[in-house]
Amino acid sequence: MSATAYALLAILGLAILMVVHEGGHYLAARRHGMRVTRFSIGFGPTIWKHRAKGSPTTFQIAIIPFIAYVQIAGMNPFEENDPKDKESYANASLWARIVTIVAGPLANYFFASILMFFGFVLGGNLVIDETMRVSIDATGPAAEAGIVTGDRIRSVNGEAIRNWDELKSIIGAHAGEKLDVEIERGNQTFHVAPTPLADGQNKGKIMVGPFAQIVPVTIGRAAVLSLTEPPKVVYAVVRGLARIAAGREKPELVGPVGIVRDTAAAAKDGAHTYFKFLGALSAYLGAFNLLPFPALDGGRLLFLGFEAASRRRADAKVEAKVHAIGLLMFLTLIAFVTYTEVFPKH
Repeated sequence: MSATAYALLAILGLAILMVVHEGGHYLAARRHGMRVTRFSIGFGPTIWKHRAKGSPTTFQIAIIPFIAYVQIAGMNPFEENDPKDKESYANASLWARIVTIVAGPLANYFFASILMFFGFVLGGNLVIDETMRVSIDATGPAAEAGIVTGDRIRSVNGEAIRNWDELKSIIGAHAGEKLDVEIERGNQTFHVAPTPLADGQNKGKIMVGPFAQIVPVTIGRAAVLSLTEPPKVVYAVVRGLARIAAGREKPELVGPVGIVRDTAAAAKDGAHTYFKFLGALSAYLGAFNLLPFPALDGGRLLFLGFEAASRRRADAKVEAKVHAIGLLMFLTLIAFVTYTEVFPKH
């Protein structure tokens, strides 16, 4: 397959994740009697749309394949709302509105298990060595310094290394500076002096990763792994944000271009990697969307939580403005990250 074909496969996979997310919102809204007027895959000019006879929903595909959305009657406070309209989001019970908002992230989370199941069945389980044995990028600083796959890193600049977070933190703080790395190979111990990359996308890295082996699994074992892996993704999201907030880790931002690139690389590696990667990404999207930030589902839940605690609704127009500001901030950030991915600094 060509690079273009893998990119299209990546876009298709990402589109499916968005459809699953919005499908969760759609099904929950319909289950609680709300009227969904539009289900859109992508945004911008419409290239295809269909509305079944007797259905209130117009299904459409727009020209820009990023960001899907469902339009629920009564959700926009700036539109006229009939207080007697039983199919309006604005007139639905608090519980119905909470379920409708939560359903999108939960759909992504549960879909992650389905994707990962097929990934494990097709490709087995990648077991990572947690004893600091490394695999090497043949063109990176570690390889140039003489480190080979299977070596175990024991210390950096005299500091003992017990886990990957410590290794990442210590090496990342010395971009462009030569390091003293103690290596264990078999029964031998020696020192090498790699220099972490000074700039670019991999700044502060010597290009090593955990040593891993693929272990075949039964269908039963694949089912178990498909249930235990998504929680690890959610934990990693929360833990990563906590480390960033504490200043212990620098944020690594990836935009649409980077996500498509990484997904295409996973597809190129095989169907098993493709399914596992999309599964991890689906769980990540589910967790990320529940963060209590404006414009995200978690931000909407904050206002619903206020309503539950105070027994009175927040001003709908104020809430809408808060989410609009949050959306603008996210779009600005996405535009900036996309620009840096398309036009990286050299």
